[in-house]
Amino acid sequence: YPEHVNEVAERLPVKITDEEISKRRDIRDVTTFTIDPADAKDFDDALSVKFIKEDNGNRIYEIGIHIADVSHYVRPGSVIDKEALLRATSVYLVDRVIPMLPEMLSNRVCSLRPNEEKLCFSAVFEMDLEGKIYSEWFGKTAIHSDRRFSYEQAQEIIEGKDGDFKEEILIFDKIAKILRKKRMKNGALSIESEELRFELNEEGNPVGVVTKISKDANKLIEEFMLLANKKVAISIA
Repeated sequence: YPEHVNEVAERLPVKITDEEISKRRDIRDVTTFTIDPADAKDFDDALSVKFIKEDNGNRIYEIGIHIADVSHYVRPGSVIDKEALLRATSVYLVDRVIPMLPEMLSNRVCSLRPNEEKLCFSAVFEMDLEGKIYSEWFGKTAIHSDRRFSYEQAQEIIEGKDGDFKEEILIFDKIAKILRKKRMKNGALSIESEELRFELNEEGNPVGVVTKISKDANKLIEEFMLLANKKVAISIA
């Protein structure tokens, strides 16, 4: 990054104030976690869940899908915004990422790291375990991630291993499988292909190739991100 862009990024006011939180839906006390690749450097989405009530034998949960509120820090026309526009996107290489935003933002302030308060945009649904939605809400939130999971760690819990937030992960997994089944029944395309990942040694040279397999933990995240995108699109159509 150009030095002047990094300097501007380092000077950004990143402390989350009580005043800012008062303008948002405060869900910092709701169980929240991220599920990402084991080698991920930034965590830009998270899930939260809270039991609300029982209605005619159905357990109703508050399900939250959260993404980092980058727009709180990067204003249109700013130095950082102009640099990001030139880059267009982050570029993912075999052994590194060339980020669209300076590392101070992409890996720290706007990364939903565990045990840190973060500002987000969120889609929040009241849902039962069959995927039925009773209410929906979209807006700005303040969250606190309780745990960072890798896909492999979450998958082990789905397959029966004990671990942190096992009940919550199984709730997400159950709903996700129902949502996916409904999507397929309604004509969604199932486009899956093998993805390869290079294993590198300490010098950064490739020493092997492994096939990445999309399992339930990957599909869990996919379903809830699709749900959020679909519902937001419908709400503004």
